[in-house]
Amino acid sequence: MHKSKTLATWIAILGGGFGLHRFYLHGFRDAWGWAYPLPTMLGLAGVQRMRELGLDDQVAWALVPLLGFALAAAMLSAIVYALTPDERWHRRHNPQEPAPEASGWGAVLGAALALLLGAGVLMATIAFSGQRYFEYQIEEARKISR
Repeated sequence: MHKSKTLATWIAILGGGFGLHRFYLHGFRDAWGWAYPLPTMLGLAGVQRMRELGLDDQVAWALVPLLGFALAAAMLSAIVYALTPDERWHRRHNPQEPAPEASGWGAVLGAALALLLGAGVLMATIAFSGQRYFEYQIEEARKISR
């Protein structure tokens, strides 16, 4: 089956949090593909807890970064796929086919969008985690000083 570099890039952008890009390229036996859904689902559960219980829920602020890191990893995969030279992509994923196809602008636009989304998600995840950690430390120090 032909594996398109552009399609793999866009699958990583749209469904990478669930490992769909890995399943597209390597099939359902791919262990790394199955490593994506668990942190994504746990992170989504953390977001839901935060919506229901508020920002002070410690379980939620421990789970939410898992979603951010899973999405950032998927965006990194999309960037790597999009920037892989066509010849190397062809040798790795389509060795039985005669000539490599030019990937065109679809992969380039995918790389740009993945960079934008991945950087934004990663920065937000780091900022959120750091803020919640330091707020927790301040609360603990206040409890001790009382």
